Amino acid sequence: MKGKAFIDTNIFVYLYSEDNPNKRDLCIDYLDNHTCITSTQAINELSNVFTKKYKLSATDVGNVISEIQQSYEIKIIDIDVIIRALKIHEVYGYSYYDCLMISSAILNNCEYFFSEDMQDGQKIDGLEIVNIFKRN
Repeated sequence: MKGKAFIDTNIFVYLYSEDNPNKRDLCIDYLDNHTCITSTQAINELSNVFTKKYKLSATDVGNVISEIQQSYEIKIIDIDVIIRALKIHEVYGYSYYDCLMISSAILNNCEYFFSEDMQDGQKIDGLEIVNIFKRN
């Protein structure tokens, strides 16, 4: 499996976490073998997790964001993404915030959506949801 992939917030959490080295290494392997993008929403969610749960300083979170920005393209959530997300939410029932990221992935021509939270193997408008932890 190669191709363009969208990275969900939880994948970034594992990528930077020291708590689960096996999951971190699996994330590294998948991300290194795909052209990956993410969205401003994933970055916002990641910032929230790192400041609240992991108690990282704003400076440390800023450094993580800089690293992500250097490695992956970050797409802005715009009106087209929002409108598409509402339609996806209505049809598939995922949370609106998950649908924003799915919509962003679709509108940016991703083949895969790497996440731990959604239904592995489900296809939405040509986008395949991949739970990398279930596939290995």
